Amino acid sequence: MPESAITITGIKKRFGTLEALKGIDLEVPKGKLLGLLGPNGAGKTTLIRILTTLMTADEGTAFVGGFDVARDPEHVRETIGLAGQYAAVDEILTGRENLLMVGRLYHMTLEVAAARADELLEQFNLTDAADRQLKTYSGGMRRRLDLALSLVNRPPILFLDEPTTGLDPGSRLALWDIIRDLVKKGTTVLLTTQYLEEADSLADSIVVIDHGKVIAQGTQADLKKLVGGSVLEIRIGDQSRFFTAIEALKGLGNGTPILDPATGLITIPIEEGAKIL
Repeated sequence: MPESAITITGIKKRFGTLEALKGIDLEVPKGKLLGLLGPNGAGKTTLIRILTTLMTADEGTAFVGGFDVARDPEHVRETIGLAGQYAAVDEILTGRENLLMVGRLYHMTLEVAAARADELLEQFNLTDAADRQLKTYSGGMRRRLDLALSLVNRPPILFLDEPTTGLDPGSRLALWDIIRDLVKKGTTVLLTTQYLEEADSLADSIVVIDHGKVIAQGTQADLKKLVGGSVLEIRIGDQSRFFTAIEALKGLGNGTPILDPATGLITIPIEEGAKIL
């Protein structure tokens, strides 16, 4: 069995009468990406906040990088990086200044922080915009910088809370490539998302939660078997042809084609897919 970077046992969290988490158990092996999939209100962000020491659990235990998040939060914070749902950047500062500020907060010398900033600006294709104020950045550029900020201290474990929400398809795909590269180089990632295709594309394994409970977990293939049947996916580049494509596909499968306008992806359940195609 591979060694676990994150181990969660029986985590519960209540807000008054609301049970946000009802006993979550999961593990993330070192160097792997776990996709935490679920709708709004499922409890994904609450779990991330507990694991990153921003909130305490009512019951259960969680270990991140071998450290107990409740008893040893300082060591946990030294081990992790976090990119939340909204870009945590200073609008007045430039991209370079944001990175320098975070480096200094990690007690880096000015020289070391500047070198790390240059390295991340190049890695995230932000060198040309390095000395522009953040208010001039596009949404995709902000998200790339936010992810770069979470990596200033070279954390072995990274938490990404719906990192591509609100991005256009091109920016989303570019961020996916960056995340894949981080995992390839050994970073452990726990990624929350509402998008099935995002989890399918990036994750080594997936945990689905809803109403604070784990309702399914396994590899992509495992979960697809649970659903039953095959799924045909077609990506349409020309938005003006979305509905023409949907009409053409209606008679092909055994269900209604579903369109994700953000990605241009149309999915439709089919039986005996190989024979149909």
